[in-house]
Order: sequence, then structure tokens, then C-alpha cells
Amino acid sequence: MSSEVTVGEILWEPSREWVEQTNLYAFRQWLKENRDTEFENLHQMRRWSLDHLEDFWQSVWDYFKVEASAQPSGVFGKRTMPGAEWFPGARLNYAQHILRNEKPGKTALLYANEDQVLNALDWDKLGNDVRILATELRKMGIKPGDRIACYMTNIPQAATALLACSSIGAIWSSCSPDFGTHSVLDRLTQIEPKVLFCVDGYHYKGKAFNRKEEVRNIVETLTSIKKVIYLPYLDPTDTKAPVEDAILWDELLDRPPVSVEDFEFEQVPFDHPLWILFSSGTTGLPKAIVHGHGGIIIEQYVLGVLHYNLKPEDRLFFFTTTGWMMWNFVVSTLLYDACPILYDGNPIYPEPDALWKLCDDAGAVLFGASPTLQQMQQNMGLVPKDKFAFEKLESIMLAGSVVSAECTKWFYDNVKSDMYVAPGSGGTDICAGFCGPMPGLPVKAGVIQMPHFGVDLQAFDEDGNPLVNEVGEFVVTQPMPSMPLYLWNDEGDLRYKETYFADYPGIWRQGDYFMINEEDGCFVLGRSDATLNRYGIRIGTAEIYRAVDGMEDVEDSIIVNLDLPGEQFFMPLFVKLPENQTLDEDLKTRINQKLRADYTPRHCPDEIYQVDEIPYTLTGKKMEVPVRKILMGKDVEKAANKDAMSNPGSLDYFIQFRQDNLDKLT
Repeated sequence: MSSEVTVGEILWEPSREWVEQTNLYAFRQWLKENRDTEFENLHQMRRWSLDHLEDFWQSVWDYFKVEASAQPSGVFGKRTMPGAEWFPGARLNYAQHILRNEKPGKTALLYANEDQVLNALDWDKLGNDVRILATELRKMGIKPGDRIACYMTNIPQAATALLACSSIGAIWSSCSPDFGTHSVLDRLTQIEPKVLFCVDGYHYKGKAFNRKEEVRNIVETLTSIKKVIYLPYLDPTDTKAPVEDAILWDELLDRPPVSVEDFEFEQVPFDHPLWILFSSGTTGLPKAIVHGHGGIIIEQYVLGVLHYNLKPEDRLFFFTTTGWMMWNFVVSTLLYDACPILYDGNPIYPEPDALWKLCDDAGAVLFGASPTLQQMQQNMGLVPKDKFAFEKLESIMLAGSVVSAECTKWFYDNVKSDMYVAPGSGGTDICAGFCGPMPGLPVKAGVIQMPHFGVDLQAFDEDGNPLVNEVGEFVVTQPMPSMPLYLWNDEGDLRYKETYFADYPGIWRQGDYFMINEEDGCFVLGRSDATLNRYGIRIGTAEIYRAVDGMEDVEDSIIVNLDLPGEQFFMPLFVKLPENQTLDEDLKTRINQKLRADYTPRHCPDEIYQVDEIPYTLTGKKMEVPVRKILMGKDVEKAANKDAMSNPGSLDYFIQFRQDNLDKLT
């Protein structure tokens, strides 16, 4: 059920009492009392955070009591972009900031899966396991800067391993077990991990998916791996590991407690690598994006506390896997003593409202998911408020894809009329948010409330001029603490600069279409590059091609994802076959099976079509963006530069395809 709504329509306004209970209000009062800085409104406050960037981030450091064994000489060493140097001289540790919240007998996090009721992990158990595991990693010879990889589901052991890794200065990286061998190796071969944490498989929609063979293939290929730490998850009684000499998780943790006093956190520079996240791999191998301890600490305080208003012991849930940066956000909420809820499984199994039940049972204050999940539930006719009370629920966090006015309104009509629906936009690139909620402003349908504090977010035209109320490129014009330190194995930062700074030198280009209005309201309008987005998860076209183009019966292919009205999408795959061969149902089935086996079910197209030629540029690049524009109805002369093509006649098929399939494309 959902009523009519227009973009910009006010759906909810906070009361004065509500505003004065927010973390942001408390921070404003602190600035007034400690910095003699006062603001008429939140727009003025955000402007101050940009005009006085150093003062803002220093105030964040002081307000959140960032602990450093060595104090910084200032906010900036260098202020260039790329290459900004933040809080030079500081030495600190991400895990230490989380475990300073350790309180015996108090719940640290909650967890569940499709078959398991909600369980709690206490702080004393989490803290002790982290210290034991970190101590054992040190005994294995793991040193600061060594890489540790994870192939585990969204379970407490994965969070424990991340904290143990970061506590000793090692560098973390994670792939979800629904990634196939090729997808994992595309990522991990770049960073050469010394340790692999893994499980035997995962559950999804009531089925068990055994991944022991994938683990064996990964370990056999990655000769850098010296130790495998194995958790039998599908069947805890089957302790036979997928590879020889693997260490069982329970046996490794079966050690005497390590006290807080006896454990030493590795003190690392502000910009010491914390983890490596991977891009979707649109134009080749996924980019290995390196983030630092300090940048993540300070950005996550701003994101979770000031913008999402999370408070100590608040329970929050966001549906994610360990392969998405939102998992890193969820674990990072422990920085400010919030209580994350981890879930492993299908979001609509065993019932379509499974996540709403989990949210209600856990007493979640904040619920988060991709807008695509909302669309699926709307199509099912789901009305969660008819079944659940949501007594504790205060906020909805929407991230992962474009949020429409109808999507925003659906939550008020079907979940709860009195709550804060807070869409936002961030990215793996910064593992934080660019724009999102600003507690104190009214919620408007289809509008992201404002760019975040300290984020100089603008829309640029092709010549680098700022736009208001016009669609342009999504850019950031001043540095942010959690911008990547660098890309792994990117000598001279060539790929880093090409990815983010090639179009506008000295200005970060995110790769989205973007609009900002005169009230600082934000509209993220989809990718301006060729990245595919399925159910809120970005997929690189290069992954599709690695699987499909490697098949004997396929010579070449091109794939695009089309955003359609009503938050729908259509992802067709076009294949070129050997001469005199015709696409049939058997080949379509084998293509989809290959994509599922190598990657995930999300990589499977909606339809497969045969073409005579794949469009290419003169430099040999597939022309996904022009094809997508043509299929969306843009004039071919504006969509593609035929003079820059090696085979301009190949576009004729897609022009005709658009005309023949208007019912699917509109």
C-alpha cells in the first residue's frame, strides 16, 4: 500500500523535543560552549564545516575524544587532493577505539541466520576473543602491514577476526562466500594475503552451499597464504578442513584469557592501512582501495553519531554481506558503543518479512537496506506495520541505489508513520557517506537531506562549473579523511588519479549523475559510468566478460543495466557467437550457469540476445555507456561518437532493438 506523492513533498517533521535529543544538537551546544561558535541553522553549520575545514575536523577529534599515543602536530600536513596528509604525527589504533567500550556483561552485538534465533555476544567474550586471536596471529609471525583475508559469512567470528587483525596493525580484506573462485582470486591475488579465515559454506533461501572446493582452489592458487584458519559453519560437527594444516577456529581460540592490561594494541600512524576494499571491476580487475585507521575512525564517528543519530547501546540492522562496504560500516558502529545486528541469509526467507521480524524481535532503533529490497516487498504487497509493532524503531537508512519519492513514502505508509526515513549516498571508495540525513530537517520525498559535514559536494558541468538545480557530475572539491590512501600495487598512483581525478584535476569525481538544489537537497541519479547495479549491489562488467567471453561458444559480449521507471531495471546481455551458430536455450542456460558458478546469481542477465557485432572504440574498448544511452532512448548522435569507433555500423542493431522493445524499456 502506498499513496500518491510528489518529489519534495514533506513526509515528516521532527518536533523541537526530538531535535533537542539528537546527537547533532549536543554537538552544536558543545561547539557553542567550547569553540564560541554558534549557528542560526544546519545549513550555516555545514557551510562552516567547509569554510573552516581544519576547525571542523579538530573539533570532531576533540569531541569524540580520539585517543592517540602520540599527538598530531595539526589537522593537515598537506592539504592537496589527492595526497592530503591528515593529523600528521598521530599514532592510534582502530580496534583500540572499539574495545575501549568493552563492558563485562553488556551486549556488544546480536546475530542470527535463516535457521538460528537471535543470539547475543557480550563485550567480555568479544574483547577476550579479539585479544587471544591477535596474540596467536602475532605468534604466527604476522606483522603490521601484512595482509589478512577473510572468506566468511556475516557472523560474529568475521567481526572478531577484523578487530584482531587491526589490533596488531595487519591489513584486512574480505570476500563474501557467495563470490566464486574467480571473483575472489581477482581480488586477493592483488594483495597477497598471508592468512585466510574461511568457512565451509553458507545458507541462502533454505539451501546449503558448500564452498570447500572454492577454498581449496583459492589456497592452491594463492601461494602467499601461509596459514588457513577454518570455521566449520554449515556443519559444526564436520571438522575436516578443506585444506591440509588448516587450524580450527575453536582450537585456536581455546587459550587462557588475555587481560586488557596484558594486551598491547599496535600504535600506527593515522594513515596506516586498516583494510583493503574492492571496487566492482567495471574496467578490468577490481580496484584495491586502501583506507587508513585514522580516516575511518573519525569519519565513522561523524557518519553514525552526527548524521544517523546512533547512541550507546542503540541496536541497528543493515542487510549486507561481508563483501560490501556496508559490512565495514556495521562493524564500525561499535566505535560509539552502538549494538549492530548481524544476519546471514536471504532477506525474504523463510518469509518475505523476515528482516522486519528480525528488526522487531531485536528492538532495532535503525533499520537499513537497499531501496531495491523495498521495491521487491512493495511488489509482494507487504505491509510490515500490520504484523509488527516496531516500538523501538526510530530511523530507516537507505543506501545502495537511487531512492525515489515513492520509496520514501512507502515506509511511512507501510512501516511506521512517525519515524526518520534517511536515505544517503556513500561508496566503497571512501567507506563513508557523501550526503544523507541531517537530524533537525524535515524529510522530503525523494530528497537526500544535505551533503555531510566536511564534504564539499557539488554538481559540475563538463567544464568544471558548479550547477544548482541542474544535473551534473558528482564531485567533491575538498579532501575527506577517509578518501583512499592509495590503490594497492598502483605505482605512482596512476590508476588512482585516472579513476578519480582525470576529468577535473584536483577535484574528486565519483562517477554518479548528481543534482543539488538551492536548499542543499541532494539527488543522486545513477552511475555515469558502466557499473551494473543489481538489488543494490554494484557489479563490474569485467566480471561478466571474464566468465562469458571465456566460453567456447561465445566470441564476444556486452552487457548494460537500464534503470526503468518505478525503480525497475532491465539487464540484457548481448553475445556474438561463432559463425553459423545460433543462440538457443541450451547456450543461455550454460551462460547463466557459468555466471552463477564463477560469481553470484546477481551476475545473471535478465535476457540474452545474439548480435553480429559488439561496438568498440578505436582504442579497443567496449562501448557500454553509449549502448545503454541508445537503449534508454537517447539520440545515437548524442550517445556515441561514430568517428571514434572501429565499427560504427554495430550500433544499428541497438537502435532497432530500442524500437522493437519499447514495452520492456519504458
